[in-house]
Amino acid sequence: MHLCDWMSSRSWFGKALRRWYAADHRDLPWRGTRDPYAIWLSEVLLQQTRVDQGLRYYQRFLERFPAVEDLAAAREDEVLRLWQGLGYYSRARNLLTAARQVVSAHGGHFPRTHAGLLALKGVGDYTAAAIASIAFDVPEPVVDGNVYRVLARVFGIDTPIDSTAGRRTFLELATTLMPRKHPGDHNQAVMELGATICTPKAPDCAHCPLHGKCIARREGRVDRLPVKQGRTKVRDRHFHFGVVRRAGTIWVEKRGLRDIWAGLYAPPLIESGADLDARTFLEHWNEGHRGSGWRVKERFGPVRHLLSHQRLHITFWELVPPKGARPPAGIRAVTRAALEQLALPRPIERYFQ
Repeated sequence: MHLCDWMSSRSWFGKALRRWYAADHRDLPWRGTRDPYAIWLSEVLLQQTRVDQGLRYYQRFLERFPAVEDLAAAREDEVLRLWQGLGYYSRARNLLTAARQVVSAHGGHFPRTHAGLLALKGVGDYTAAAIASIAFDVPEPVVDGNVYRVLARVFGIDTPIDSTAGRRTFLELATTLMPRKHPGDHNQAVMELGATICTPKAPDCAHCPLHGKCIARREGRVDRLPVKQGRTKVRDRHFHFGVVRRAGTIWVEKRGLRDIWAGLYAPPLIESGADLDARTFLEHWNEGHRGSGWRVKERFGPVRHLLSHQRLHITFWELVPPKGARPPAGIRAVTRAALEQLALPRPIERYFQ
């Protein structure tokens, strides 16, 4: 079946979906507002986590920064601290930069067009379409993982969603299905269906408002759609953190901007190509942290921490410093109370807890 065939009879899709959404959608706080700031914040946070966890972060951010001007005036460390636990910390920095763009370039008002929203740091097609349609009634379709899954199954499309042809096909289809009236409700309805009914595993087809039209259900292909070309290769990395406690303080350093956890704080790090024994770890440690006489008091790990494209093997080495040891350049000695105010990578936070 070609797009031209779908286009002639597409009204059933939106009508059935919006009728279901009006009756059965989840009551979430960002759905009761047309404020583009609140909508933008929810979309950025929900890219990072499940709705139940995202709700807590959303409320936390709005309590601390109730308007875009408040966020624009924040310090980066404070934003990173509130973001802690979500990962992809570059997105937190993009959030702050975009807020400052809205204030400095647009007088505190979000752009009302898809193109204007795309000019904000970290805002891609999906987020721009969500804000434009929900806040400003612009008929722009959103296309995310939930939408790919719904459209692939309902219309029986086996073109890989991570291919150029697939992205073009799904965007064209989503555009033809987009109504002129209430485009925000339509977009939210498609996403809601994918999140609650047309789920990746064990979809609840019996309660789907589109089940009578779903090609994948009729042909027994629900578990095979959508199609992906392949997976990104996962890289293994071995992290060794030297934990130094001295005179009521803990040594930490701020991570650079060219790697994971950029701008966050952690104990001094040694990265190796494989696991290390205590002797080899101390050899590396002495090279980078001046002097000899260090001893390993205790070792914890390695523990594994999975990122999207990296598999981290993390070991914490509790160290006994030699007499008179001082933090070298770039390393700070902070109290436990001060440590709790810093933005830490999730594995580091768990370790100190």
